Amino acid sequence: MTARILFVDDEPDLEALVLQKFRRQVREGEVAFLFARDGVDALAVIDGDREIDMLVCDINMPRMDGLTLLKKLQEAERSLSTIIVSAYGDMANIRTAMNRGAFDFLTKPIDFADLEATIAKTLRHLGELREARRRQAAAERAHAALSRYFSPNLAERLASEGVELVGQWRDLVALFTDITGFTTLVETIKPDVLSELLNDYLKHMTEIVFSHEGTVAKVVGDALHVLFGAPGDQPDHASRAVACALDLDSFSEEFREAWRAKGVALGATRIGINAGPAIVGNFGGAHFFDYTAYGDTINTVARLEAANKQLGTRICISESVVRQVPGFRGRPVGDLLLRGRTEALRAFEPAPAREGDDGALEVYLRAFALLQAGDPGALGAFAAQVSTRPDDQLASFHLKRLLNGQGGTRIQLD
Repeated sequence: MTARILFVDDEPDLEALVLQKFRRQVREGEVAFLFARDGVDALAVIDGDREIDMLVCDINMPRMDGLTLLKKLQEAERSLSTIIVSAYGDMANIRTAMNRGAFDFLTKPIDFADLEATIAKTLRHLGELREARRRQAAAERAHAALSRYFSPNLAERLASEGVELVGQWRDLVALFTDITGFTTLVETIKPDVLSELLNDYLKHMTEIVFSHEGTVAKVVGDALHVLFGAPGDQPDHASRAVACALDLDSFSEEFREAWRAKGVALGATRIGINAGPAIVGNFGGAHFFDYTAYGDTINTVARLEAANKQLGTRICISESVVRQVPGFRGRPVGDLLLRGRTEALRAFEPAPAREGDDGALEVYLRAFALLQAGDPGALGAFAAQVSTRPDDQLASFHLKRLLNGQGGTRIQLD
């Protein structure tokens, strides 16, 4: 790239002298020189040429001196690397020039070897500044793109460190959400209402995910696909995922009630969580960014999310997650035979921490223990639970199974 340098000096023979001294650099396209007789001419040249890289400027000139020119450029916020070349080399001029943005200062008569070295140094500095700006702009673009998927802190780190999001195996926790009956709802409400509802819902759901440092891998309609433990390491990724699920559930229920008051029957949000290995990375090809995960862990979490429909729950978590959460508080659902799997998977429903708990969790746990042991008393225990808490969908699910002669904790799902 040819550096464009503007010489500002009223000496009549300077132009020919400069072109002679720098003829090799001009011939090889390293530099191109422009010339102005004073500050007024220089401003006109600068206004007409936005590609000028630097100035070499005298101080004492007619109409507008070099120090005034520097001040004008400073006021116009036009940053140009400037070398002052003047016979007036006293400290006052040097300080004034530097305060007005000069990069270096040489005295006359001009030592062209020194001038050549100073120009080369200035151009290197200019190149470093441009590279720094380029990197900053690239980081800002990357941050803007990554902020769609990652929490702000993680997006900033990924953008600044230039992390390669290539495919790799990672142990992670995946969380899927889905709104019950959303497809049917779409066909019954106006487009502008749907747009308002869905955008507001996804905005707040995504903010909750980001607050727990989760990664939004996909947004598919009303559904979120979220990862914890990727792309960055999170030793407590399972605990984060469970806490996030509880916050998502709390928000979605409040959101659902708010829209019900507006006459829109929004279904419950179902959430599934599973832990295990998966291949994660950017699989968007050359034109798209698509950071996502593949593998049995991901297939299973999708089925756990769907299992909520039959179980009557809103959150269904695999045992592989529960084992990684210290002090997990929740209820065992049973040993689920998910579609496409031959082995049963123990699942749980997390319990939100509430003050003044009425002991319902302990009552359920005793009833489930009887169910697991094949004790006939399980029927009465679940019946008592449903009697005192008719809104307990999971207890009602087990009671119905027992009444239909389906004992034990092994549950075949569609």
